[in-house]
Amino acid sequence: MYLTHLSLTNFRSFARLDSDVSPGVNLIVGNNAQGKTTLLEAIYYLSTLTSFQASQQRELINFLAARQPLAVARIEAEYQRGERTHHLEVRVIQEPNGNGGVRVRREVLLDRLKRKSSEVIGHLNAVLFLPRMFSIVAGAPAERRQYLNLTITQVDPRYTAALSAYNKALSQRNALLKQINERGGDPGQLDYWDELIAQNGATLIAARIQTLMELEDLAAIAHSELTHGAERLRLIYRPAYDPLTDPANQLSLPLDAPIDRRGYSEGEIAAGLKDALQAARREEIARGMTTLGPHRDDLHFLSNGIDLGTYGSRGQIRTALLALKIAEISWLKKHTHFWPVVLLDEVLAELDNQRRADLLRRLANIRQALLTTTDLSLFSPRLIDSGTIWKIADGRLER
Repeated sequence: MYLTHLSLTNFRSFARLDSDVSPGVNLIVGNNAQGKTTLLEAIYYLSTLTSFQASQQRELINFLAARQPLAVARIEAEYQRGERTHHLEVRVIQEPNGNGGVRVRREVLLDRLKRKSSEVIGHLNAVLFLPRMFSIVAGAPAERRQYLNLTITQVDPRYTAALSAYNKALSQRNALLKQINERGGDPGQLDYWDELIAQNGATLIAARIQTLMELEDLAAIAHSELTHGAERLRLIYRPAYDPLTDPANQLSLPLDAPIDRRGYSEGEIAAGLKDALQAARREEIARGMTTLGPHRDDLHFLSNGIDLGTYGSRGQIRTALLALKIAEISWLKKHTHFWPVVLLDEVLAELDNQRRADLLRRLANIRQALLTTTDLSLFSPRLIDSGTIWKIADGRLER
């Protein structure tokens, strides 16, 4: 899988960009604040319909264009997926709402036909690596949950649908919990939402269990190679609702021991989660919020038994994240049968010479990679000669 053409119109700092894209390694060279990261953001947005820089869709519209009541930001790409060429377009539309203000909505077209977002996510697969992604290892649990969601939705439409349904049900259930807490009412009204939370939550939990077991196997191999066998990486899934039941009267210890939850079916997880929600109902009404479910899951990265999120050095965190991203590339290839487009933003500057060489060596087998840099000297002459060099300045891309 690889991009052949990219077009941007009024997307963030780009008023207009229209360019062919080469397979293989593309080196995008430019000073800071010239649009390098935004270019990668646009490609990743086509893959996940999520921006890693903007908190609201309206922020994707070029600020000059957004001064008008009617403005459209457009990302278009042509790409090769197997033997077929596809055209993907995303429009972020700002328009008058009829009340003197504006509203923002999104349209998605695949091969010139309008589609639901859930039908398009992951049709173009991409793996993104930014220096700021250290938060996946050492940041808040929400960062790790978002990482899991963005990764799994690229290969599993059921997960995408379940995630959307779960979040809607969670919002409604929390509102009802708060209402019962403040005004009273029949707790039995929660039964309907408990059922939705349990069914969709089970789909999310089961997918996360399977995905993390597979990613751990792949990341452990990559991590061992990066550390020359000196360290062992573990990915520890900490679900807020755990289908594993602790034996009665025994304490649970946070040991670094492999736990395989794949033996539980979605039906068993759903039944257990529903029972757990009902058992916690009184406490949740008092708190006015849902305390159990995949919206509170967490993931821990351990190296030689040390929790990197708490005790890891910057170098250890960097190595673990690099191993995870290498694993993600292989995982997507396994599940989609296509190499994803790899997007690396100023990553080499964060790596020592050995890690840099290891990463570039692995890119040799990938169909397409886009790497941004301010310094071409970070790359070997051989890679520079074999790759395509682009210069970016003031939102303009030139070969």
